[in-house]
Amino acid sequence: MPKSIVIDPKEVRKKGTLKIESIPLNSYTSDLSRELKEYGKEGLIHIWYDMVTIRTFESMLNAIKTTGSWEGISYTHKGPAHLSIGQEAAAVGQCVHLGPEDFIFGSHRSHGEILAKCYSALRKIEERQLEKIMKQYLGGETLSYAERIPYTNIRDLAENFVLFGTLAEIFARKAGFNRGLGGSMHAFFTPFGSMPNNAIVGGSADIATGAALYKRINRKPGIVIANIGDASMGCGPVWEAMMLASMDQYRTLWPKEIGGSPPILFNFFNNFYGMGGQTMGETMGYQVLARVGAGVNPENMHSERVDGYNPLAVADAIKRKKEILLAGKGPVLLDTLTYRISGHSPSDASSYRTAEEIKLWQEADSIAWYGKYLVEGGVVSQTELDSIQGAIVEKVRRVLALAADDTACPRATGTFIESVMFSNGKVERFDERPVELLQPLEENPRVKSIAGRARYALDTEGKPLPKNRVYQYRDALFEALAYRFSVDPTMAAWGEENRDWGGAFAVYRGLTELLPYHRLFNSPISEGAIVGAGVGYALSGGRAVVELMYCDFMGRAGDEIFNQAAKWQAMSAGLLKMPLVVRVSVGNKYGAQHSQDWSALVAHIPGLKVMFPATPYDAKGMLNLALRGTDPVIFFESQLLYDMGELFVPGGVPEGYYEIPEGEPIVRRPGQDLTIATLGATLYRALDAAKLLEERWGLSAEVIDLRFINPLKYDLLVESVQKTGRLLLASDAVERGNFLHTVASMVQTLAFDYLDAPVAVVGSRNWITPAAEMESLYFPQVEWIVDTIHERILPLPGYRPTTVQTRGDLARRYRMGV
Repeated sequence: MPKSIVIDPKEVRKKGTLKIESIPLNSYTSDLSRELKEYGKEGLIHIWYDMVTIRTFESMLNAIKTTGSWEGISYTHKGPAHLSIGQEAAAVGQCVHLGPEDFIFGSHRSHGEILAKCYSALRKIEERQLEKIMKQYLGGETLSYAERIPYTNIRDLAENFVLFGTLAEIFARKAGFNRGLGGSMHAFFTPFGSMPNNAIVGGSADIATGAALYKRINRKPGIVIANIGDASMGCGPVWEAMMLASMDQYRTLWPKEIGGSPPILFNFFNNFYGMGGQTMGETMGYQVLARVGAGVNPENMHSERVDGYNPLAVADAIKRKKEILLAGKGPVLLDTLTYRISGHSPSDASSYRTAEEIKLWQEADSIAWYGKYLVEGGVVSQTELDSIQGAIVEKVRRVLALAADDTACPRATGTFIESVMFSNGKVERFDERPVELLQPLEENPRVKSIAGRARYALDTEGKPLPKNRVYQYRDALFEALAYRFSVDPTMAAWGEENRDWGGAFAVYRGLTELLPYHRLFNSPISEGAIVGAGVGYALSGGRAVVELMYCDFMGRAGDEIFNQAAKWQAMSAGLLKMPLVVRVSVGNKYGAQHSQDWSALVAHIPGLKVMFPATPYDAKGMLNLALRGTDPVIFFESQLLYDMGELFVPGGVPEGYYEIPEGEPIVRRPGQDLTIATLGATLYRALDAAKLLEERWGLSAEVIDLRFINPLKYDLLVESVQKTGRLLLASDAVERGNFLHTVASMVQTLAFDYLDAPVAVVGSRNWITPAAEMESLYFPQVEWIVDTIHERILPLPGYRPTTVQTRGDLARRYRMGV
């Protein structure tokens, strides 16, 4: 919503014809004399060498999977092996002009891309630096294995290192690049620019876009390539990523010195199949994938089709596109033709394609053609190529012999896996460069406005102050964000309506005046890419804060939250950090698709930290905690609380910096007879219920605010139950599958001998959320809590329930599925 860009109806309603620029198809012309001048004999031979290395490596894996042995070495590989036999030229050509600073994010079929990128990088890194990288990586453990394989020099040793590190990872060995926790579909080696490879089709698109944002915002060198398949063109996150990467604002609104658009290249390895679905003629309608660029921006995303069976054609395309990207004129789309001779996996019998088609591509085999091209051009003799190939086979054989040895190459333990689920780091700033602000923090208009507000919601007589005079929950969130923005120069935030509007619920109001465009910006309505880009930004080395306007929109970002943010730290064996905060607003008033609490979904996913503050004091302290950490945090905020003042901490919310201890619940009201524990905004209804219980029946209820979902320390809750013998749990999430059932189960396990009654859970009805006028039928009310206590925990003398909360009705609801 930038006021500087006026949309004039006279202009947009003009009659005219949209003209689309031509898109080149397979335009490369071979010229050996020119290629010799550019690459030299050694460079041209290296390309062939790398292609044959990949073919040998993948053929070895195919034999291991299908026959259990290769070159006399037996091994049973239980895991997957999605092979790229036939696609070698596309992978190797892509890396010729890339340096270690250039990133490649790949797919489940990325063994060849890892080898190609690493081989290219190891030739460009100075030898002493190369040796240092290998010695420091995993404490030199991977290198110690590589040194057992014969080598002639440091670069030859580096090849051993790459081959062994990759194969050991595929075989789930502790000395693998990711300690065996990534495996075949997720292996990577970041020091050489081989970034996480993704088992989710198209999963790298938005993550790579985030990495490109990181490079652009923080002025880091290099470009980023998302290697995704032609079938991923049917995946929403891929389209979302292209929209995010193509936003006009990079060139119209961002400071010119930032450098323009993120340097992201969407490279579609177009092998014409998505598993057994044929994208050309069956499951897609584009016919020529490159045409898709014309639908994204006026430059057609600089798209073109490239002959991926000619490594020099691919190298030429990457060289040209890299110049475009570094000039800030991206994004770029490449339709790189290739073909997988192998099946989707070794178990694939290729029943969906003909033997004749496979034979046609085998006859055009890129390795055979390119070798012949070099021999006929006098670059190398066939005898030399045969000798080189024999040496490659022997090198891979030795690597296999070592990686297949269960005694020599152990696997990580469960204790180790547990240790890398979270990094639990504390980082003030991820870069030492000066922080970029538009004004000093103390001169910000919202900071000045907040300074005049009462930081405690009650006056000296205990009466509520007017809301417009009180420091609110949204102010607490703003202060935490503004502080970290003023400290960490890498921190950036994006989402819908983040800038100008100030966020849908005014949390970001004032940040527009404080921050330049590249640190706070509006994104497309693309929840998958919003979160996915945050993942890529964070794992590349920056701190990201992304916002989902409603909790209900988490479904649009499900993969990015559940499979990406949650897993990459552990899949990297702790080598990556994930300083990502996903702010999630839990709604009400807006009906079935805007008023749901899905905290149970993220509670179920290992690898996520989850917080849900219910007070301004906690909102600031917990967001401070999240914004100094190195783990992914899902940070829930109830819309019922944004205008709430602080009621619990005398003196109110401190002006300075503080953090809430991680995972620790807090007692909001002490009691002796009954414990009520809540999550989120239900706290205030529980307090009202506790007050009623004491006034009418003399029951002293202890009210505990859980605050955290994961991690969660149970000590305080267990101590309370040991004292009271009774526990009721309440939240606004629907009752079925509610996270509080996990809490109930844990308490019954940890404190069973102290319980005088079953633990009861009160949640919202297992319905759709009705209209605002009917919400009292749906969300937990004070009387629900009291009625549940009466019916299921402790009968209240003389009380007649106003709602049905009996065990029999609970059974009825489950029988009916509601």
